[in-house]
Amino acid sequence: MGQAGHSRWSLKGMTALVTGGTKGIGHAVVEELAGLGAIVHTCSRNEAELHECLQNWKEKGFVVTGSVCDVSLRAQREKLMEAVSSIFNGKLNILVNNAGTVIWKPTVEITAEEFSTIMSTNFESAYHLSQLAHPLLKAQGGGSIVFMSSVAGLMSVNYISVYAATKGAMNQLTKNLACEWAKDNIRSNAIAPWYIGTPLVEQVIFFTPSNFLFSVFAFKVNRVTDQSGRSFIQLIIMTVLFTKKIKFKIKVLKFTKLFKLRNYDNSFYLLYCICVISKYTY
Repeated sequence: MGQAGHSRWSLKGMTALVTGGTKGIGHAVVEELAGLGAIVHTCSRNEAELHECLQNWKEKGFVVTGSVCDVSLRAQREKLMEAVSSIFNGKLNILVNNAGTVIWKPTVEITAEEFSTIMSTNFESAYHLSQLAHPLLKAQGGGSIVFMSSVAGLMSVNYISVYAATKGAMNQLTKNLACEWAKDNIRSNAIAPWYIGTPLVEQVIFFTPSNFLFSVFAFKVNRVTDQSGRSFIQLIIMTVLFTKKIKFKIKVLKFTKLFKLRNYDNSFYLLYCICVISKYTY
């Protein structure tokens, strides 16, 4: 979309918190929001990685601050939101619950510790941060919460049952908050992409290439930097800007139908492989 001064989709003066913003989808979302004029705060467990990103964003002219935070830990989530409240004077326009993790294992091999790690990182963090953000969003007069879900929360994907469960729970939470917090003018949406080429996904490709490629409908993986990846990031921004007036209903086709789409271009592939859960948005 480019810089705020060159786009009719301006977020100038708006504030945003994006969790897990130093790489992958989160990094692209931070840059898109900041490029449209938003003042962004993000977080990462890796202090060196966060510092490097903040330096790069400063050089690009983006207004981005950051905190070192492991979102799987309750105390650190509370500290993160305290920092956000202090920086943004007790108000917030946008919360993007993006941070997440996955462990690629058969269900019978998942340990109690691994189960707890995935649940706390993916779902508990999003639930708790939404709770903590509510008074800030309400103080602003309303706002937007975006949950980074996954197609795995809508259909079966091999060897990620716990991850899929967190995304299914996230999808339902999206609907509940959209209804419950509508009176506060707070909107709630979930974006459910298929595989996007991020460091997390690349680990899966490396260890299980044959299974992975067979499960990808178009036999290719889109990245946030290519044309379809950019369209995906822009779709996230659209949920922030327009879902009060427009309700997206993009259906995920059955496997047999999607399989036939493998020769189409990235944009067409993207259209059918992304589901925006917005039935109950306001």
